[in-house]
Amino acid sequence: MKNKAKKGTLGRLLKMIFGFYPVLLPFTLCCIVFSAVVSSMPSLFMQNVISAIEESWQAGDWSLVSGRILKYVAILATFYIVALISTTVYSQLMAFISQGILKKLRDTMFNKMQKLPIKYFDTHNHGDIMSHYTNDIDTLRQMISQSFPQLLISAVTVVTVFSIMLYFCLWLTLVVVAGVIIMSFIVKRVGGGSARYFFRQQTSLGKVEGFVEEMMNGQKVVKVFCHEEESKADFDKLNDQLFSDARTANKYANILGPLLNNIGNVLYVIVAVSGGALLISGIPNVSISGFAMGISILVPFLNMTKQFAGNINQISHQINAIVMGMAGTERIFAIMDEEPEVDDGYVTLVNAKEVDGEIVECDHRTNMWAWRHYHQADGTVTYTKLMGDVRLFDVDFEYEKGKTVLHNVSLYAKPGQKVAFVGATGAGKTTITNLLNRFYDIADGKIRYDGININKIKKDDLRRALGIVLQDTNLFTGTVMDNIRYGKLDATDEECIAAAKLAGADDFITRLPNGYSTELTENGANLSQGQRQLLSIARAAVADPPVMILDEATSSIDTRTEAIVQRGMDALMKGRTVFVIAHRLSTVKNSDVIIVLDHGKIIERGNHDDLIAAKGQYYQLYTGAFELE
Repeated sequence: MKNKAKKGTLGRLLKMIFGFYPVLLPFTLCCIVFSAVVSSMPSLFMQNVISAIEESWQAGDWSLVSGRILKYVAILATFYIVALISTTVYSQLMAFISQGILKKLRDTMFNKMQKLPIKYFDTHNHGDIMSHYTNDIDTLRQMISQSFPQLLISAVTVVTVFSIMLYFCLWLTLVVVAGVIIMSFIVKRVGGGSARYFFRQQTSLGKVEGFVEEMMNGQKVVKVFCHEEESKADFDKLNDQLFSDARTANKYANILGPLLNNIGNVLYVIVAVSGGALLISGIPNVSISGFAMGISILVPFLNMTKQFAGNINQISHQINAIVMGMAGTERIFAIMDEEPEVDDGYVTLVNAKEVDGEIVECDHRTNMWAWRHYHQADGTVTYTKLMGDVRLFDVDFEYEKGKTVLHNVSLYAKPGQKVAFVGATGAGKTTITNLLNRFYDIADGKIRYDGININKIKKDDLRRALGIVLQDTNLFTGTVMDNIRYGKLDATDEECIAAAKLAGADDFITRLPNGYSTELTENGANLSQGQRQLLSIARAAVADPPVMILDEATSSIDTRTEAIVQRGMDALMKGRTVFVIAHRLSTVKNSDVIIVLDHGKIIERGNHDDLIAAKGQYYQLYTGAFELE
């Protein structure tokens, strides 16, 4: 099964490469083949030159053949000049083609990655994903730019030289064939082991890079808990596995070359002895050319034997690089073959306005949005004003089959209401917000937005109608203004500044060296955690969605900053439907509805006063600690 997979991978890769360069690549291959054929021609000319010298010696007159020899030399020189031009052309073209292929592959991979569901990134190591863009692409580059051309040159040379051998002498060709059979057996045995371990090497390398990336991101935590020795031990374990796989793979690879090289030397000696025996014994030569066995046949044949064995050796060397490249290619295709995020929604979000009490669609920007609902049954279109009414009906959900996370969850949030989720870690609070965004799809039940089943709404439009502020902030390389505008790419500078003021971020931004033009790098490393959070809130504010999800948005902010943020949050939440996940009671107390979750079930609901009066779990949380755990 593994060999079939690799054959399929190679065929797919070749089909894709030819699809990228349908004209340029065949032309380049023709140049490679021409160069390889020309490099095999000297043996023919050598035979002619030796024959001419033999004639001259027998006749005792050099003038009879000097013209013929000069003619052969001139033709051979012309061939070499043309071959040099051909080699230069294909080398330049291969550099262009190989880099172009890698660019297109990276583009394809990145575009595919943008279409993958959140589940993929939740279940795959980020460092291993990065390894697809670095190590796997690099092994593929070496295979395309170096190994494939050299393999083709060697293969064409082997075929051409073998044809010339048959043309000269069948007996000596049979001796060479016997040596090739032995070489093929060794390549199959040793090369097969090399292939297995080169694939393991690529996988182990991805794991090592994933671990390093994880440790770099969590270095503060490692230091705080004095976990350096354990981290080193874990890394050593992964690195030892990489060392073992790489050592074994290269052990096979390094054995193969010397073995084939020495077999080639032995084969050279055997051909020389066999040729001498044929000359001495007077056995008639069997060949296509009809030449009698002589020095003019044996000398070029020995050179061809060396050339033939050397190119077989070259093929074996390139097999190792190709195996590594194929291992990288399989991993690249693996990410390209991942199932993309399914979006079968057909309800879209459009600009609209109200005319005579009816909602009509506009082709220009307005202050009103509406859901455009195309009814497939009768072909009619209806419009529903975007309000922010969110309701869950008997929702069940499980990340893994058989492990229920949410069970029979029903709740509603009317436009403008603030709903808070409270519960222990793992109770299902964040899961509900993931379902609202359709990062995951529910197993059973229904979720409706403005009365429309969210499964019918296109995901891009659904997420455009939902703002989210996470506990973990993610800022991107660029200016402060660019990062705020990330929430709405067509927002003006004035809108971005207004959003920053609403979130309470304008004060610290204006004190930065270049204000809103300050460059941020490395996830805003030159800002404090609170400042990064304020920017993420401003980014959500500029999007101006009717529904806002705040997933522990103030948990990383100090008390003073929280007071600033809270004022901005209150302004941000005004007139919007808001779902809040928070540990701090200051964020929960003023909610219209507080929902208490336990192991995926709603056990209490009501406002703060009602739940305190009920003296249930919320009361115990409130009176037992100031942080809800």
